[in-house]
Amino acid sequence: MIKVPGLLMSAIFLLISVDTTNLDVVRANYYKVVSDKKMCKQMIAELEKTKNNSATHLAYLGGLQTIWTNHVFSPISKLNTFKEGKKNIEQAIKNEPNNAELRFIRLSVQKNAPSFLGYKSSINEDTEFIKKNKNQISSDILHKNIETLLVN
Repeated sequence: MIKVPGLLMSAIFLLISVDTTNLDVVRANYYKVVSDKKMCKQMIAELEKTKNNSATHLAYLGGLQTIWTNHVFSPISKLNTFKEGKKNIEQAIKNEPNNAELRFIRLSVQKNAPSFLGYKSSINEDTEFIKKNKNQISSDILHKNIETLLVN
C-alpha cells in the first residue's frame, strides 16, 4: 500500500528538483546565448511554457528576451522584444525586490544595453545591492556569473 503523504512529498521533491535543474541550465548558459541564437530561442521557449510563476523564472525570461534582440534583424522586432524583456525583469524585481539574482539579471542587461534605450538607471544601485547580498546566493554557477559581470 502506498502512503499518500510519502507519495505527495516525492512528487513535490521531484517538481522542486526539475525547477532547480531548469534554472541551473539557464544560469550555466546565460552568457552563451548572446552568441548562440538557437540556444537562446530554445531557452526562451522553455521558460515561456514553464508553469512556474516565480520571479526568478520571469526575470530570466526577460533577460533572455533582451538578449534575443541580438539575434533578430527588424528594428521594430528588436525594440518590441527588448521592451517585453525589460517589462518582465522589472515585474520580477517588483515582486521580489530583495532578490540578488534578479538584480544580477537586470544589471547584466543594463550594462550591455545601448544607451539610446534608456535602460541604465539602476546600474549603481544593483551593483551595490549584489555586493552586499551575494551571500544569499547558493548557486556556484550564479556566483561565477556575478563575478564575471562585476569584473567587466
